[in-house]
Amino acid sequence: MNRHIEIEVVYALPEKQVMHQIRVPDGTTAQQAVRLSGILEVFPEIDLSLNKIGIFGKVVNPGRLLHDADRVEIYRALAVDPKEARRRRARKGAAAR
Repeated sequence: MNRHIEIEVVYALPEKQVMHQIRVPDGTTAQQAVRLSGILEVFPEIDLSLNKIGIFGKVVNPGRLLHDADRVEIYRALAVDPKEARRRRARKGAAAR
């Protein structure tokens, strides 16, 4: 008997979020789930060699096996490094004083 699990694959852009709920065979990896979800056809700019994948907010290896009810998240590249953004805000704040 082939066992299946229910998962979600999520990709968020600044203007919208897309969530695909799919049923996959037990033993499916995070990367396989992204491919099976069809989300790469909707967002061809996603490059799995560059975009990181996570499960519930934690970056995981693309080969990680999924569990029932996992939420696979595809992360976009950051436009600005968070540390650099903090430095810029600190400089602005110091200049305003």
